[in-house]
Amino acid sequence: MSNDLKVHIIAHPLIQHKLTLMRSKDTGTKDFRELLEEIAMLMAYEITRDFPLKEVDIETPVAKCKAKVLAGKKVGVIPILRAGLGMLSGVVNMIPAARVGHVGMYRDPKTLEPVEYYCKLPGDVAERTLIVVDPMLATGGSASAAIKLLKDKGAKSITLMCLVAAPEGVRRINEDHPDVPLYVASVDEKLNEKGYIVPGLGDAGDRIFGTL
Repeated sequence: MSNDLKVHIIAHPLIQHKLTLMRSKDTGTKDFRELLEEIAMLMAYEITRDFPLKEVDIETPVAKCKAKVLAGKKVGVIPILRAGLGMLSGVVNMIPAARVGHVGMYRDPKTLEPVEYYCKLPGDVAERTLIVVDPMLATGGSASAAIKLLKDKGAKSITLMCLVAAPEGVRRINEDHPDVPLYVASVDEKLNEKGYIVPGLGDAGDRIFGTL
């Protein structure tokens, strides 16, 4: 991997083990979907590591004490349709109070450029930390376009969380949105002539929804 790429690779053993299972062509839809949800939960745990805390007074069954809670940070989770839906429940399981928006993007099979077809967001995106989720960061076109759309709607704090990325996609996000932190479980070797990540895991949407 090139040293000029700005990306956080979450190399936790559980994530890497589950990702390997997902890569296998013999892993069926049910297991693939469950593994993706589990990885999304583990990744959400990592990317929220620096969320601010505050002290509150509580009373346990034994005594009064001071304890820590999240300091009121508002979170939004934005899956890029359709494959991003596979990561949504995992993140929301970890952050139940998060609001959910949806951005519909697909990659034109001929030009490989993103085409927007749907956008529905919480009304207060400017006040929220938005976690954009999409399993595959291939060319980076769809993710970059989705992030631009969120910024145009007023978003000020955005993090991109993907499962597998190609160096080309990472570089595209770095260039288009240098202010957006990028978290992935793996940066793979390259894109092939069809724009698929190599070795990757195939078409994530088709494997999640069983539409192969």
